Amino acid sequence: MAHGFASWGADVVVSSRDEESCRRVAGELQEYGNRAEWVTCNVGHWDQVERLADEAVARFGSIDVLVNNAGMSPLYPDPRSVTEALFDKTIAVNLKGPFRLAAILGAQMVENGKGSIINIGSTGSLRPTRHIIPYAAAKAGLTAMTIGFADAFGPQVRVNAILPGRFRTDVTKGWDEEMLSGARSRLSRIGEPSEIVGAAVYLASDASSYTTGSIMVLDGGSY
Repeated sequence: MAHGFASWGADVVVSSRDEESCRRVAGELQEYGNRAEWVTCNVGHWDQVERLADEAVARFGSIDVLVNNAGMSPLYPDPRSVTEALFDKTIAVNLKGPFRLAAILGAQMVENGKGSIINIGSTGSLRPTRHIIPYAAAKAGLTAMTIGFADAFGPQVRVNAILPGRFRTDVTKGWDEEMLSGARSRLSRIGEPSEIVGAAVYLASDASSYTTGSIMVLDGGSY
């Protein structure tokens, strides 16, 4: 998504917990000829989220588009074994951080008279399994948050969500052959990262000027 935005002429701030990753991606984005900055942040921590928002605005003057993409789904053998620490961390990264970041930057977008917030959820929130209950619950909350913020920040700011299905990201390294095959997808495969770019660019741009509070499912027609 960051590459997609940069390729369409956007200046981009990238953020993650890992400084090396931030530097690498920002360097790649600069090759498009636009400005690319980075700020390290663990979105599960309220104070770090506030610093990220402040840093981004300080460097660019304003933020027009926010993509809440951070997420995590820790493994556990059974629901009873989920610890309070694991549950709290899952909720913090997938829901608390995106809420605070949207609240801060969304309010500034309203003051500027325009903006777009894109929350990255998961089809796991629609079809939870025993292995992702805290994650699915957090992502379901993100969907509710999307609609609530669309109401809170409209009409100046549009707030939408993309719910990806199975995509070939780093997490797929731990998947078995059945999950990688996309057997339960009508396209008979899993998605490639580049296949989310069109949806993200659409929601970030004026092409989606009449789209807010919408939940877009990208899962290859999974069932």
